[in-house]
Amino acid sequence: MAVLRLGDEAPNFTAETTEGQIDFHEWLGDSWGILFSHPADYTPVCTTELGTVAKYSDQFNERNVKVAALSVDGIESHHGWIKDINETQHTTVNFPIIADEDRKVSELYDMVHPKADSQLTVRSVFVIGPDKKIKLTITYPASTGRNFDELIRVIDSLQLTAYHKVATPANWKQGDDCVISPSVSNEEIPDLFPKGHKEIKPYLRMTPQPK
Repeated sequence: MAVLRLGDEAPNFTAETTEGQIDFHEWLGDSWGILFSHPADYTPVCTTELGTVAKYSDQFNERNVKVAALSVDGIESHHGWIKDINETQHTTVNFPIIADEDRKVSELYDMVHPKADSQLTVRSVFVIGPDKKIKLTITYPASTGRNFDELIRVIDSLQLTAYHKVATPANWKQGDDCVISPSVSNEEIPDLFPKGHKEIKPYLRMTPQPK
C-alpha cells in the first residue's frame, strides 16, 4: 500500500454516505475539502469532534470548504450516532459521514494501521485542494481531540499562499504579516507587495498580508 504524501492526488472513490452515494472528486467539485476518519461510531472523543465540525459549518462555507467524515460502521449505525451527536453537542450534523464497512476508502488513504488496530481506522485528517491534491495530513492519537481552529488557520494559510508569493510564519493567523517567498527578487517586491515590506535578513522579508 502506497503512503500518501503532500502533493499526491487524493484517491477518488464512490461510497455510500448519510447524504446518499457520492463520487468523491465529483462531490468536491471546485471546492477545498477536508476528509477525516474515526475508528468507529459511538466513540466519545469523535462525538465531540463531529459536533464541533457542524458548529463550524459557516466558517467552512465562507472558505469554500466541504467536509466529509468516515467510519468503518454502516449507514444505519451512522444515522443513530448522528442523533446522539445532535443531542449531546446541541447542533445539527450537516455533512456526509461515509460508510466504509469494507474498508475500501480506509485502505486507499492508509487509515488502517495494524500497530494501532488492525480493524479500525486511525484518526486522520486530509486537506485537499480544488486541484484534488493533498495539501495537509495529520494523524491524531485516540486520546487527543482534533483542533478545528488549527484546521481553519491552516486552510487560511493554504488559500492565501496558493494565490500570493508569500508563506506564513510560526503562529500566523488571519491578518498577520507574511514572509515574502525566497523566489521573489527585491526588484519585484514593489509591484507584488504595494503595502511595503521590512527586510529583517536578506532571506527573511516581511510584508503585510495581501488582500
